[in-house]
Amino acid sequence: MSAPAPSPLAVVDAEPLPRQEEVLTEAALAFVAELHRRFTPRRDELLARRAERRAEIARTSTLDFLPETAAIRADDSWKVAPAPAALNDRRVEITGPTDRKMTINALNSGAKVWLADFEDASAPTWENVVLGQLNLIDAYTRNIDFTDPRSGKSYALKPADELATVVMRPRGWHLEERHLAFEGRPVPGALVDFGLYFFHNARRLIDLGKGPYFYLPKTESHLEARLWNEIFVFAQDYVGIPQGTVRATVLIETITAAYEMEEILYELRDHAAGLNAGRWDYLFSIVKNFRDGGAKFVLPDRNLVTMTAPFMRAYTELLVRTCHKRGAHAIGGMAAFIPSRKDAEVNKVAFEKVKADKDREAGDGFDGSWVAHPDLVPIALASFDAVLGEKPHQKDRLREDVSVAAGDLIAIDSLDAKPTYDGLRNAVQVGIRYIEAWLRGLGAVAIFNLMEDAATAEISRSQIWQWINAGVVFENGEKATPELARQVAAEELAAIRAEIGEEAFAAGKWQQAHDLLLRVSLDADYADFLTLPAYEQLVG
Repeated sequence: MSAPAPSPLAVVDAEPLPRQEEVLTEAALAFVAELHRRFTPRRDELLARRAERRAEIARTSTLDFLPETAAIRADDSWKVAPAPAALNDRRVEITGPTDRKMTINALNSGAKVWLADFEDASAPTWENVVLGQLNLIDAYTRNIDFTDPRSGKSYALKPADELATVVMRPRGWHLEERHLAFEGRPVPGALVDFGLYFFHNARRLIDLGKGPYFYLPKTESHLEARLWNEIFVFAQDYVGIPQGTVRATVLIETITAAYEMEEILYELRDHAAGLNAGRWDYLFSIVKNFRDGGAKFVLPDRNLVTMTAPFMRAYTELLVRTCHKRGAHAIGGMAAFIPSRKDAEVNKVAFEKVKADKDREAGDGFDGSWVAHPDLVPIALASFDAVLGEKPHQKDRLREDVSVAAGDLIAIDSLDAKPTYDGLRNAVQVGIRYIEAWLRGLGAVAIFNLMEDAATAEISRSQIWQWINAGVVFENGEKATPELARQVAAEELAAIRAEIGEEAFAAGKWQQAHDLLLRVSLDADYADFLTLPAYEQLVG
């Protein structure tokens, strides 16, 4: 008797979208189902391992480099695979969601790379998930254009040799995709995003002289990198392309991953392209993991934790040294400023800060860096051009002068700054404004001239939670308490209502955002990710 045919992947509770059949083909869904069958059980084990490790950190209040992988770190002979031509020069990378206008603008921006984001810069509505995939397919086949309905302005792609190389970022391992189910359970969002993109575009990208390139977010250990490597090996065989065609850049945006950078590169060595330093999620991860570690782990206002803080400097310098030792690209952090169309003085001051930040990164040995807006591309480009000249990167700068001890990465109290009352107010302001937009399906949101994404909301609510639970007393004598947070949140909600008017307030999701921010900031049980309870409230 023959085995029963496997159950098909089912699209669940989703309104039909225009042209969705071009993305959700039977063959593509079969591929995602196979990814799910093979790899979700291991993903589940690794999520459970995260919880065990967090419990261990709660018990010890420390972290160290892994003794069991010391031989990998000590072996100087191994390197990652050489970069393909399309990823050899990464001096400026622009980030953003995959809506139609952003797709065209990012590809046309003059940046070397576009991080096409299905993760923190994209709220995972079904429309964003499916139409984002469609926009990338259309871009690769040059079937994409866009006319802004408000301004009437039209957008079209420049010639192929002027376009950025796409590096796509799928969702993190913790998120599910409720609209795709297999045998009654949702498929991990990471496998949906990766699977649909890879299946439709891997061969097409090879024909364009590029390849399926990925940014891997929220990685917490080398074992999670190993799982991704197994997925890449399987996927390349499945569609019949050479092993090593996939390239992955891993975001070192969790404190645990910072202790496993070499091991992460080692696990992915045939597919590794580099590592990236992601600031807000990194700080969020420190709070999350050391939230019961006492006063020495209390972070000051997020805007006071610059990349020159001693523990952040240790992290970025170790990242550059690690990458260059192993032949990988080291990619720096985000310049999130959004230029004002009204205030030239604001722009002047901000552009000087962006330049100083990118000059520092280029001087430290980074091979490239991120910007959030096309107007910042020339600034970052100039900083890296000044150091690189005609060279595509500076991997020959081995930074053997860098020596980072385990304790340096978590020396939070080395920073001479304290939480402030204004910092609390800013965390509440930004948290409410970002969550409200996210609940309406927007993941990349301009707030106070900065491009914010989900990592911003995570650090905002984490700081509120940490300051309350640590009993912080602000400079004005007020103590961080649930009552104070509620008072500030009520004031901010009233200020937003007055600012935008009753009609716009009623049309938005402001009360819902206010309530959700307070829930994740005040609950005794700290939610692992804000996006988990938020996803339950996301319509579409």
